[in-house]
Amino acid sequence: MNFDEVKYARPDFEAYAQQLKQTATQLANAEDAKSAIAVAKATVPAVNAVMSAAMLATIRHSIDTRDAYYTAEDEYWNEFGPQYDNVETDYLKALVNSPYREALEAVYPKPFFLKAENQLRVQTPAVLELQQRDNQLISEYDNLTAGAQIDFDGKTYTLAQLGGPMADADRQTRKAASAAYWGWYADHEAQIDQIYDQMVQVRTEIAHTLGFKDYAEMSYVFMDRFGYDEVQVAKYRQAIQTQVVPKVVAQRQKQAKRLGLAKLDYFDLGVQFKTGNAKPVGTPIELVAKANHMYHQMAPVAGEFFQHMIDSHLLDLVAKPGKAGGGYAEYIPSIESPFIFSNFNGTSGDVDVLTHEAGHALQTYVARWIQPGDTVFPTNEAAEIFSMSMEFIAYPYMPAFFEGQTDKYLYAHLQAALEFLPYGILVDHFQHEVYTHPTWTPAERKAAWRDLEKQYCPDRDYSENPALDRGIYWFRQAHIFDVPFYYLDYTIAQVVAFEFWQRFNVEHDPKAWEDYMAMAKAGGSQTLMELIQTGHLCSPFEAATLKDTLDAVQQALDAVDDTQLDHN
Repeated sequence: MNFDEVKYARPDFEAYAQQLKQTATQLANAEDAKSAIAVAKATVPAVNAVMSAAMLATIRHSIDTRDAYYTAEDEYWNEFGPQYDNVETDYLKALVNSPYREALEAVYPKPFFLKAENQLRVQTPAVLELQQRDNQLISEYDNLTAGAQIDFDGKTYTLAQLGGPMADADRQTRKAASAAYWGWYADHEAQIDQIYDQMVQVRTEIAHTLGFKDYAEMSYVFMDRFGYDEVQVAKYRQAIQTQVVPKVVAQRQKQAKRLGLAKLDYFDLGVQFKTGNAKPVGTPIELVAKANHMYHQMAPVAGEFFQHMIDSHLLDLVAKPGKAGGGYAEYIPSIESPFIFSNFNGTSGDVDVLTHEAGHALQTYVARWIQPGDTVFPTNEAAEIFSMSMEFIAYPYMPAFFEGQTDKYLYAHLQAALEFLPYGILVDHFQHEVYTHPTWTPAERKAAWRDLEKQYCPDRDYSENPALDRGIYWFRQAHIFDVPFYYLDYTIAQVVAFEFWQRFNVEHDPKAWEDYMAMAKAGGSQTLMELIQTGHLCSPFEAATLKDTLDAVQQALDAVDDTQLDHN
């Protein structure tokens, strides 16, 4: 297969609607379990085809947001995506309410039915136009940031491409690059404020129309948070603030000492060493070849998977003009394959993509037995376990990518994983505050961000950047705009991933890979808590889990003489 040659065709909406209507009737009239199962199975290809078409259009639009054809298709899906969801309602009701549901759960995994029940709570014709408007606003934000052209040091950069100069070992270079980067956001502050303000109003109206007190409450339904609730999350946030923030502050003090600075300014935070961060050795093509070798060494199934990604052109990795920002891995049912998208910019983040997004992709590759296709991935927080854990599983193979800088990379990566926890909780807490205060003005939102930022990330000094001090940092966090409330998920997964870090790299547990793969193959056939049990892991909501993993991480960081890393 060559992904570049996979044909995209806009589905026939009316034909799909008619098929699902007929399916719902047949399920309701099924005389026995065997008949119900046959009807359900026969519908899977149509559902997978629509999902695949939407995915192809999204991927190709993100690769080049200037492409007129896929821009038009993006607009089509903004309008019709919610309509496709709506026509699935009767079909899902028939499945959920079938007297043969227990038998059907042997075909469709139980989480499929749990998610279907949630979808029925948040998907009605009454919110169709609001959902369409929300999609339009998301595209407006994405197209704005993808189209950024920033002049710096005699060259023109995208936002992603500025990541390299912003991490430069030369302090003046990174200061100037950071000023250019944030200057673009400050120049577009009013426009971004307006987009987000409209998003908040639209999403709040959706929540109220559906009977929720606010969009934050609704998020626990549309994010499919099974096995934990808002009370547990509030306690979890508090635990991160009290247990993790002090450790991050201590690490920042060590970082300032390594850099020879009395204090870290905001543009210093991303640079760990006076001689500069570890950078991968090799061109993008060479990095992919090294990743291929790594996965072949890791396990036969991992090598088979990554070879497939290369041979089938399922990787689009390098930053370029017109390309949407960020990175992702998606699964396309029609070709039974994942796809990886990223923006290489010459930093260590390029290698993180080859582990993080490949962790997602490997999980879907081994779980492609699950039907329908949108159940191959588990729920979001569970899905991130595989990506974040793979970053740690790959530690022994890092010398191939970083050569003599490997120790610098491993130390910085582990510190960054620790630092991420309070930042991730900050993003989640901020959104909770925004959607429980939907009448806030843009200025009040930015003030709330800055207030929370001081609590969770007190190491950030914005005295030299008034726009950041005003609270615009979150403008760069596309999740806040595109996939609201998708950030708590990363922190939950990070704590679980630390358990795998410990098992693979500290304890050298011979059962660790077996457990990781058992979870990966189970994929969306199990809930988060079930997957944690399958992997013989502990819940991140248990107080002891966070404490034990943090103690192990702290011990590993303290065992390194970080002052000597600059000499490597």
